[in-house]
Amino acid sequence: MIYDLIELLAEKGQPNFFFDALDTALAARVGHRLLTLLYTDGDEVARVYSNMPDVYPVSGRKPMGVTPWGDLVLRGQQPFLGRDYEAVKWAFFDHELIASLGLGSAINIPVVYDGETIGTINLLHEEHFYEEKHVEIARKFAPLLIPAFLEARRISSASRA
Repeated sequence: MIYDLIELLAEKGQPNFFFDALDTALAARVGHRLLTLLYTDGDEVARVYSNMPDVYPVSGRKPMGVTPWGDLVLRGQQPFLGRDYEAVKWAFFDHELIASLGLGSAINIPVVYDGETIGTINLLHEEHFYEEKHVEIARKFAPLLIPAFLEARRISSASRA
């Protein structure tokens, strides 16, 4: 499945063509009700993909000040596994919105390139859905996002210049 995704990176229509295929692959191998992909941009993260764009729109941005979640995932480059709503509440300021969608567990996988966290894969599902085995599967997909996240960062920098 990962090799199929690697081959898709060469196809025209990137990155959306790849993001849709990644969404399908992650749904099949890990499971999710919400998938978002965020790249880091200075002190902010910006959303480049969402399977729920009405609730979590693409191009949505949020500041990432110093938080325990940021220390773990963005700075510590470690995945976050939130098995229940209390963990989701600890990690995310928008936990009430997450709960209103019937979501109560989360996995966040850092995408790391050249020693820097350049983005995250964010999977959410019903409470108690995720286990450590899901984290290990999801981690294998992270390197595939490096080209798309680097390009998103390049475009963002160019638009500010």
